[in-house]
Amino acid sequence: MIVIDAETGKNGIDKNGVQSAKKLKERNLNARLFTMRIDYDVAVTFGSDEMERTAQ
Repeated sequence: MIVIDAETGKNGIDKNGVQSAKKLKERNLNARLFTMRIDYDVAVTFGSDEMERTAQ
């Protein structure tokens, strides 16, 4: 997952985005964070649908 602070442009990448979000929030408590799964159209899915990779 990539997590981006929308105001500063600082970002972090990790497996699920949690650690990156925590680090960015430590720097700026009021950060507006944008999170996206790399190579996928969606970050998570609910139910039995499988996520398809969009990048090859």
